[in-house]
Amino acid sequence: MRAFFLWMSHNTFLRRLLMGLGFARRAARRFVAGETIDAAIGAIRALNANGIFATVDHLGENVETEAHARRAADDYLAVLDRIGQAEVQSHASLKLTQLGLDIGVEFCRANVARVLCQAQAVGTFIRIDMEASDYTDRTLQVYRDLRAEFGNVGIVIQSYLYRSQDDIAALCAEGANVRLCKGAYQEPPDRAFPNKADVDASYIALTQMLLSAAARAHGAYAAIATHDPKMIAAAKAYAAEHNVPRDRFEFQMLYGIRRDLQQQLAQAGYRMRVYVPYGAEWYPYFMRRLAERPANVWFVLRNLFRG
Repeated sequence: MRAFFLWMSHNTFLRRLLMGLGFARRAARRFVAGETIDAAIGAIRALNANGIFATVDHLGENVETEAHARRAADDYLAVLDRIGQAEVQSHASLKLTQLGLDIGVEFCRANVARVLCQAQAVGTFIRIDMEASDYTDRTLQVYRDLRAEFGNVGIVIQSYLYRSQDDIAALCAEGANVRLCKGAYQEPPDRAFPNKADVDASYIALTQMLLSAAARAHGAYAAIATHDPKMIAAAKAYAAEHNVPRDRFEFQMLYGIRRDLQQQLAQAGYRMRVYVPYGAEWYPYFMRRLAERPANVWFVLRNLFRG
């Protein structure tokens, strides 16, 4: 099922077909705040009211023209303006392919720098999302180039890739702000662990590296992005055993998934941040959410049958 939905996520025919169907748009609203900035700000306000922070993502990826990439950067400038005006507690997350990475590294870097400048003016932070492994080296290159100039930028590492232990070790030594996730793309077995147990073991090991005294001494910060209670319990246990201050890490989850657990962590005094996507280009994101957990598929089907 996972492979099927990942295949659907980049099938252009199905994308055009399903994005025009009302029931598909309604189903996507479980995981996407809406198609407008106003919808995203409303979702962020609701989270903030419950003691939960946010990171907003204007959906889109793999643009093919410079005009589209510049427009995506402009959209981020607009949402950052609204974050400042509304005084909501939110960062922003972006994908480099949306800002022109397929067109050129220098061109993409310039677009992201525009966004980082605006984020500095607003007083917030930008997370560079990680995409499929073909982009990993270029994504890290752009991140490191920008971090030399901007202090308000972080990166994502995926625990299912074999290379991630070395990447985390280097980023810890650099004092990076890292979101750790399991990974949501279809990867070949020569690049990624094919078995869930190995992905989970990698996730726990990388979490401990990010929370270690050595990483903290360099200024590293861990954003532990998971809905898996076992991964959360492992992080909490390590933090408690090693006296990791709660201001040196946070938990992150996706909008619309495990809302109960989000609230529990916030009420227990942990930093909790929710990834809030919005925009018209919701189809690939929605398909990846269905690929991640069968429970997401059954949730959508139950609600469709209820009308």
